[in-house]
Formats: sequence, structure tokens, C-alpha cells
Amino acid sequence: MIIDGEKIATCILRETKNKIDNMSFTPKLSIVTHNPDFVTEKYLQLKCKRAAWLGIETEIIKLTNDANTVSIVKTIQQISADTNGIIVQLPLALGIDLDKVLKSIPSNKDPDAFSYVFSSDTSPCLPPVVGAIEEISKFYDVRFLHKKVVVLGQGRLVGKPVAIFAKKLGAEVKIITEHKGELSDLATADIIISGVGKPGFIKPNQVKNGVIIFDAGTSESGGVLSGDVVKEVAGKALLFTPVPGGIGPITIAYLFRNLISLASQECE
Repeated sequence: MIIDGEKIATCILRETKNKIDNMSFTPKLSIVTHNPDFVTEKYLQLKCKRAAWLGIETEIIKLTNDANTVSIVKTIQQISADTNGIIVQLPLALGIDLDKVLKSIPSNKDPDAFSYVFSSDTSPCLPPVVGAIEEISKFYDVRFLHKKVVVLGQGRLVGKPVAIFAKKLGAEVKIITEHKGELSDLATADIIISGVGKPGFIKPNQVKNGVIIFDAGTSESGGVLSGDVVKEVAGKALLFTPVPGGIGPITIAYLFRNLISLASQECE
């Protein structure tokens, strides 16, 4: 079954808009970005479009080419008092201490929930990709307990948080990166979560029938957004999230849900 992420995202957005319509102030989201690439620009455009529909004020802060760790942290500190949420749009330039930058975002103004990776037990919200997977899992009754879960990638937006999430739910988790793990583990995986950003990286002959696939890898291929998993894999999968239209729309909707929960101090 191919998951319609737009349908789930619409439900979250409507719920969030209803909360915003009943707020006594206009929530504000600040987005810090540095030389955004094609994929990043697409996400920025979509976030701003969704924010406008919801009634959220957005502020885009474009860093200069010579931005470094110190200047970015200073920027975050300067804008923190005048916003309800801060997003640091990844990736940033090489040489920047990303952990230091992300840790400088106050946890109560962190709708991306980067603090989940640093301390999942104290993070006030779930990261949007984790939230999207949880929403899909609830809707389609996906169970992680005792399941073999293979996570491709170990990034801060997908790989690291989803591995923590799956382990918390009692799954046996194996992580595959360029430097560790075996791709042969895909063949026996009950659930595959991919976030490597390599178009068509996973093919039908690498997975078993009935596998559940959460494709959270997004990259550009021929001027269009592509996922890590070729579409033909959907024929073997019990559940399959396409790119675009799968996890992506839900993560954006979930990010705004987090923002409003944080702004109202009622993080769910």
C-alpha cells in the first residue's frame, strides 16, 4: 500500500490551524539558512506556504558566506527572545560545529526537536520525521516491538532520531552507513527507514515481500525530488511512503504542530 502523506498532513494542519485561530497572538517561526540547495529551497518554500495558510509569521534569516559557528550561535541567541520557534535549516557549511549550533537553540523554541538526539527523555517534542512515522504507524497499526528495523543513515534529521525511537518501542535496530553495517540486512528487515539522500538506492531485489518502508531520504534527480527507494519496491511492500508525497508533507505539518505546542506550552 502506498501511503498518502498529504491526507495525514492535512488532518494535522487543520487541527493546528484550529488551535492558532483560537490563540490570542500570532505565532512566529524564524528560519536560519545558509546557501540553500535545490532540495532545501523546495522545503523552505513549502514551509513558508504552509505557515502563511496557518496564520504563522515567518522570518527567513540568510547567513552570509563567511558565517561560522560563533556567528551562527550569536544569531540564534539574538533572535531567540522575539520568536516562538527557531529552525536551523540543514545542511550548513563544512567546518561549522553543528552540535554546538543546534544545542544553542532553546529546547522550548526547537520545533525540529534536535534535543531529542541529545536527550530523548527530556526533549519536549518528537522530531518531525519521528512524529510522521508515529502518525503513519498509528493509522496503519504498525508495531515495532520485536521487529527487525534497518535504518539507513545516521543524520540528525532522520537516522539518529528514528533509531532512538525504534529502540524505545522495543525493536531490534541495525544502522547502515557508508562505514558500518551490511546492506544484506535489508533482505531480512521487517521495517526499513531510509534517510541517506541517494536517489534509487534501494531496489526490489534487496527487500523481502511484506516489508514496511519509510522513505525519508530526499534528493534531487533531474530537477525533481526523489527518494532513496525506487517506486517498484512498492509492489513488494506492505506499506510504502513515496517521495514526494509521503513522509515529507507530514514532517512539515508535524513541525508546525510542535511549534504551536511549544508556543502554548502544551507540548504533546
